[in-house]
Amino acid sequence: MKNFLDVIEEIKSIVSAEFSEKKIFDKDVADILGISQMNFATMKKRNKIPFGELLDFCATKSISINWMLYGQSPESLVDATNKFFMVKYFNDVSASAGGGADSEYEDNKQIEIPHEFVMMLGGERELKHIEAINVSGDSMEPTFSYNDIVFINRNKTDLQRGGIFTIRTEAGLFIKRVQKRIDGKIDIISDNQVYSTQTLDPQEIEVIGRVVSRFGDVD
Repeated sequence: MKNFLDVIEEIKSIVSAEFSEKKIFDKDVADILGISQMNFATMKKRNKIPFGELLDFCATKSISINWMLYGQSPESLVDATNKFFMVKYFNDVSASAGGGADSEYEDNKQIEIPHEFVMMLGGERELKHIEAINVSGDSMEPTFSYNDIVFINRNKTDLQRGGIFTIRTEAGLFIKRVQKRIDGKIDIISDNQVYSTQTLDPQEIEVIGRVVSRFGDVD
């Protein structure tokens, strides 16, 4: 990364046309960035780049911050920048403590996920089945917490091997750990031990999809 002096020289070069043939001083750059001369002098002494002010400057001048700091051309960043995928996010739907509605009938927006996270969701071919909803309540703590965003694969509804699923019962929409019993009934288990396990018949459950990850795993 370029140092403080290199960045200041780049700024002087960029704004030189605005100063005609006048010499540009550090105090001029400080004014352009909206930094007091005293703070500017301190930053220069410590080689501390004013990133916030520099970002604003680059946005105003339509300049790539990567070019300013690293000399990288915008074209070289296109592939990396485009390695993001969009997943349907039903931000008005919550599950775990009940309530909510079938996401097929709810307004949705798109949530962006990075390329490296796609494999955690099953790969690109599975993305068309992935939807995201919110967690409400504390019944699945510590695995999931209130307001977590979880990713559901609606193509995975087989309860034979168990796991964490989004399900609907007559009581509402839930995120629960599900386990199929030998007698054919289904145990609905909360990770929070304060909540007791429920046992339901298969026909009392609508399986929305398997929970494959949560938003915190994207970070």
